[in-house]
Amino acid sequence: MSSDSFQSPSPTPRRRLRVAGIIAAIVILAIVVAGVATRANDARTISKWTDEQATPTVAVVEPESGDKGHDLQLPGRLEAYARAPIYARVSGYLKSWSADIGAKVKAGQLLAEIETPDLDQQLLQARADLASAQANAALAGTTAKRWEGMRDSDSVSKQEVDEKTGDFTAKQALARSAQANVDRIMALKSFTRIVAPFDGVVTARETDVGALINAGGGGQELFVVSDTHTLRMYVNVPQNYAPSIREGASATLSVPEYPGQTFTGKVEASANAINAATGTTLVQVAVDNRDGKLLPGSYASVKFDLPSDAGSLRVPASALVFDDKGLRVAVVDAQNKVAFKQVTITRDYGKSVQLGSGIAAGDRVIESPPDGLADGDTVRIAAPDKAKATHAKA
Repeated sequence: MSSDSFQSPSPTPRRRLRVAGIIAAIVILAIVVAGVATRANDARTISKWTDEQATPTVAVVEPESGDKGHDLQLPGRLEAYARAPIYARVSGYLKSWSADIGAKVKAGQLLAEIETPDLDQQLLQARADLASAQANAALAGTTAKRWEGMRDSDSVSKQEVDEKTGDFTAKQALARSAQANVDRIMALKSFTRIVAPFDGVVTARETDVGALINAGGGGQELFVVSDTHTLRMYVNVPQNYAPSIREGASATLSVPEYPGQTFTGKVEASANAINAATGTTLVQVAVDNRDGKLLPGSYASVKFDLPSDAGSLRVPASALVFDDKGLRVAVVDAQNKVAFKQVTITRDYGKSVQLGSGIAAGDRVIESPPDGLADGDTVRIAAPDKAKATHAKA
C-alpha cells in the first residue's frame, strides 16, 4: 500500500462541524436568554398586578345639593267631615222610615217615625195630674184671699191666714211641677220624629218597620248621616318630617279607583304631639268633595311637598358605614387617601339620604366602601364609566 492512501482527512469537514457547533451554542444561549427574560417580565407583571390588587378600586360621588324641594308620600284614610250615628231618644216601635242609604238629606228632614204607646199614656196621665194641681192651686188661692179678708175684721188670727197663704204657694209649686212634667213628656214625644242633624248623605240604615226601638246610646244605631261635601284625611307623619308639614300646606291625593287622577287637599290641623308607640304625629287634611267622587272610609295616598333646604347635602344610602364608631362616610382626599367622617342624617329618601353635618360640597365620597377599609388607606379611583355602572347596580 502506498503512503498516499494514509494521508489525514481534509480540514473542510472539521471546520464545518466547528461552525455548526458554534451556531447551535448561540441558538441555545439565545433561547435560554429569551426564556429568562420572559420569566423576568412575567414576574414583573405579576408583581405589578399583585400591587394593583392590594390597592382597592373605589367609585366616588360628589354630594348633591339639597336645595330642591322633595315630596313625602304617605298612606291615609278618608273620613266624612261630619258623621252622626243616630239613636232613638224614646222607646217604641218603628212606624215608618223615609230615607234609605245613599239618600241626600237636608237638616231637619224626616228620616223615620216611632210609635210610643207607653209614652202616650204617660202624657195623658201627666196632663191629668196638671189639671188636678191647677184646680187645687186655684182653690187654695181663693181660700187664702178669703181668709185675708176675714183678718181685717179680726175674725181669724194672723197665724191661720199665713197657713192658708202658704198652702196656696205650695199648691202653685205643685201645679208648676205638673206643668214641667207635661213639657218633659212633650219634649220626649217630639223625638218620635227622627230627623237629619245636618245636610248630608244617609250612609247607613240599621232598622226597619216594626222593629223594637230602645232609647239611649246603648240601643241599636238606627241611621248614620255623613257630611261628604268635605272629607277629612288623617295621616300619621313621621317625627323627622313633622316640622316641615305646617297648617295651610297643600297636599295631593290619589285613590285606587281613579288611577292617574289626583285631588287637592289642605293641611287643616296637626296634633302637635308625637305618639310614643308609633313615633308619628297625626295630621288632618281637608279635601273638597263637592263632586262626590271620593268615598268616606276609603284608602288614599297623600303627597306633601316638603320645603327646600339650601344647606343640605345628599349622598347615596350605600355610602353610609355604621359600625362601633358610629355613622360615617368615607371620603378620598387629593392624594387618594381615605378619611372617615362622622355624619348625621336629617332625612331618609330610600336610595339616598340627606345629611345634616359631617361633609362638604366638594368631598369625594366613596359610594360603596369595601370591607376592611381604614383611615389613611390608599385607593384607586374607578373610571367614570365604571363608577356609573357601580352606581347603577347599587
